[in-house]
Amino acid sequence: MRWVVFVVLLFVVSVESRAGEVFLIPENNPKPIYPTALQRSGITGNVRVRFMAHANGSVSKVSILQSDHPDFAEAVRVAIAQWRFKPWTVEGDKPEEQEVIAPMIFGFDVHLPLHLNQWLKALRCRDLNEALAHAPEHEWIDSAAFHYVRAYLSNAFSTATLPTERRLSLIADMNRKVPIIIRQCSNNPGSRYVRFLPEDIRQLL
Repeated sequence: MRWVVFVVLLFVVSVESRAGEVFLIPENNPKPIYPTALQRSGITGNVRVRFMAHANGSVSKVSILQSDHPDFAEAVRVAIAQWRFKPWTVEGDKPEEQEVIAPMIFGFDVHLPLHLNQWLKALRCRDLNEALAHAPEHEWIDSAAFHYVRAYLSNAFSTATLPTERRLSLIADMNRKVPIIIRQCSNNPGSRYVRFLPEDIRQLL
């Protein structure tokens, strides 16, 4: 079985076309890297960033207007500093530089199927054992089996049903028990993976 971890970072550049403004065409716009510690912890959030795009395609004056976590802000700042747009000719009402405000959303893949919990409940330990056979222990926590639990808890419930504090607590408890869960699966290859997850998480799947 091939394991793939999906993390979607939605990206939008908000620029209204008005007189004296340029329609910006991206040439090199890497997405911010989701901070590993926040992703593992199930922490999601938003960032609003402002910067200036110049006629030569470069970017400067990057400033964070709002961020739900300082690590998200730093990830956005590092990415934006690398951005480049298609250069334009300064003529007529086309300015030498243009201000841009861009919202960034850090979250789990919203396109994961709603029946992800059924996949998790059907997953056999033998498949998990095979997938992690050559993976070092420090990488176990990032395997699809655990990432999908975090994604399911983050996407399948409203904050009214599963408050953020409770969701993060459940994820933290699972993260602490990853080595135990993997070893239990290793000793019981015929069992289902979900059997060894914390009981409070099993009840939500």
